Amino acid sequence: MRHPGKPMTVLAAVAAFLCIAGMAVMIRNAFKVEEIPEPELSAWIVDWQWDAGIEDLKKIGAVLSHVQVFAAYFSDTGRMYITDDALKALRHIAEVPRTADSPAVELTLVNDRFNRDGSVVQKDSTIISGLMAAPEIRRQHVREILDVVNRYNLSGVEIDYEKIEADDWPRVCAFYSELYEKLHELGKSLRIVLEPKAPIKTLMLPEGPTYVMMAYNLHGAHSGPGPKADPNFVAELAERFAAVPGNNYIAIAAGGFDWSEAGKIAAVTEKQAEELAAKYHAAPTRDKNSGSLYFHYVDQNNARHTVWYGDGITLSKWIAAARQAGYHRIALWRLGGLGEATLDLLRHIKSGAGQ
Repeated sequence: MRHPGKPMTVLAAVAAFLCIAGMAVMIRNAFKVEEIPEPELSAWIVDWQWDAGIEDLKKIGAVLSHVQVFAAYFSDTGRMYITDDALKALRHIAEVPRTADSPAVELTLVNDRFNRDGSVVQKDSTIISGLMAAPEIRRQHVREILDVVNRYNLSGVEIDYEKIEADDWPRVCAFYSELYEKLHELGKSLRIVLEPKAPIKTLMLPEGPTYVMMAYNLHGAHSGPGPKADPNFVAELAERFAAVPGNNYIAIAAGGFDWSEAGKIAAVTEKQAEELAAKYHAAPTRDKNSGSLYFHYVDQNNARHTVWYGDGITLSKWIAAARQAGYHRIALWRLGGLGEATLDLLRHIKSGAGQ
């Protein structure tokens, strides 16, 4: 006698397979762009969710050219500070079996300041001003970075210094050049993240490093509800980015945000957004322009929320926009909390390109 639940289980499995297959066709179609190189993908793993990031890395590591461990910060004395969780991430990445397709591993440096009282100042411009104040201080910072690269056997480093004061930019560009030269001598790489408001058209950015433009947070903690990006936003940033030398990356972001009418804004991963939708019986709707999903719910305190987030279809739409603008190198913020269908689509990026 057949178990009455088995036919439904089989149907559910078939439906899930057809859903993923259908999404894979959509991403392949998005990559059918004539005369454009196939996409190259890198991704970040963050220290506050390193374990979930490692799990995603195990699933899609073969399609990544680089993985960046986020991050090394600064103490209130101006010295580099690497969290225990970042060190765990580096250790666990090293334990993942290496193959010819394994991504290069880099460490991201961020100008967040961790104070002795436990407080944190994010994107502290005074740290940058101090590190760039004089040539010898700058050279000492370069030596400290080189020491970290050698100590942890890294392929290179990524500099993500934000909210840089206008007067500091000439010295920061000199620092980029000096750091690149020293890393290049060691056969190591340098990647530099630029925020959208950086005055890239007037900067004397050196040739040699690889640059990354953050094409996300069109909406986020700084704004009302909406998508992290849309194709027009990506294209506009890509056009500005053309002033920067090199074969560079456009960065896109997975996940999204949960806006509460009570005033609280929380970042959510794709999986967290799906769990919220299931918990509150909300049906996500896809925004035609951005490709993002959104839904509303009312929490246990009777506060109304709006959630916007991206899935694989969303990411494929933004990747296609970047490629059409001439950028085939894509940096993904971030691994950890990606949906299984999204991971499957990312695994098919290279096989989907050029078909």
